Amino acid sequence: MRWTHPFYGMQYPSDFIPLLEKNDLIYRADLKVFEDVCKFQKTILDSGNKPVPVSVNMSRYDIYRKDYVAEIEKLRTKYDVPVKYIHIEITESSAIGGMELISGVLKQLHEKGYIVEMDDFGSGYSSLNILKDLAVDVIKLDMRFLSGDIGGRGGTILNAVVQMAKWLGTPVIAEGVETMEQADYMKSIGCKYVQGYLYSKPVTAEEFREKLKQIDHEPLTPALDLITEMDAGRFWDPKSMETLIFNNFVGGAVIFTYQDEKIEILRVNKKYVKEIGMNMLEQEILESDLLEGMDEENRIVYKDTLARAINSNDEEVCETWREVCSKTCGKDAICIRSYIRLIGKTDNQYLFYAMVQNVTAEKKRWEELYKSERRFRFASEHANVYAWEYDISTKEMRPCFRCMRDLNLPPLVENYPEPAIEVGIFPPGLCG
Repeated sequence: MRWTHPFYGMQYPSDFIPLLEKNDLIYRADLKVFEDVCKFQKTILDSGNKPVPVSVNMSRYDIYRKDYVAEIEKLRTKYDVPVKYIHIEITESSAIGGMELISGVLKQLHEKGYIVEMDDFGSGYSSLNILKDLAVDVIKLDMRFLSGDIGGRGGTILNAVVQMAKWLGTPVIAEGVETMEQADYMKSIGCKYVQGYLYSKPVTAEEFREKLKQIDHEPLTPALDLITEMDAGRFWDPKSMETLIFNNFVGGAVIFTYQDEKIEILRVNKKYVKEIGMNMLEQEILESDLLEGMDEENRIVYKDTLARAINSNDEEVCETWREVCSKTCGKDAICIRSYIRLIGKTDNQYLFYAMVQNVTAEKKRWEELYKSERRFRFASEHANVYAWEYDISTKEMRPCFRCMRDLNLPPLVENYPEPAIEVGIFPPGLCG
């Protein structure tokens, strides 16, 4: 919104909006802007070109007017513009002190089909409450977090907000981006959409129309597709059935993300901590990387299982050995059987749910049995002894390798011992 004054020239919003708000005229200015956007989108549609969505601000003064949503709907239908081409922006500050009221307005907008964006997110003091309580469709991050050096405390907060928004299924737009360094940083932490002076300063409607002809546009897509069979978001709701089951009615269970061949554990239940053993604390497990404790062979097995789970959208199973280390017990190798299922994904990040069983004791028993059998076979061969397995109920005999080699027996002898007697291996009197 700009005002070209006949004497003072170009006036910016900060120059005149406070005056409009003071005199209760801001809603009329907002309706004027909304109608101008409808007119603009209509001209794009009539010209045969494909429009892109344009976001229109809705001030807190508009929210307090009961008929505002009805007024903008009247304008949109007047110009016959599909609702998908107009987004509504509300500011974080407009929600302060009126959460119930703004929730009602959001419900009206959603019923009409509007995409609602939260503008200037992070500029106020109630950001996390708003993220929790308001069902906005898009979050627009205030880039004042990165007004200084890239990264640091502000970068850590931005990264956390982007990750939280992902698992809420809410796309994030970084606004106010002015440098390639800022843009690259936001993309590196998973923020796919960026706007700001780096790309363009505010332009007239005619200039914008020309820009639409010159560049390609990517439609806004959800940051996370949750697998419909399992609602991943509800694993963080302490009252949900998923959480109840996760904590009480399944064995050891873990939720983790997989991105760029790295795993980050997000949540484990008490039984998982017990299955891993080694007197490890939950915090130690959350800070560990599953793959780091595996050798190359086991890492390949685990990664292949994750790939199968992604492709099949079904439960996949694997057994892997890993080395775990606790402050109290030191290091040890354990074998974990994992039942893995994909429950969410973004472009390059995947959310998994896995149930685990510690099968180390079982594996060690089989290993001892295998070693014992090898020792027996070795001793038998050197003692010139023949051995075989015999099932009395089925009369099936499975000879050892030396039996098959020296006595010319097949791998399976049925109705034993009659065939052995017939070929003369055993004298009839001896077998009787």
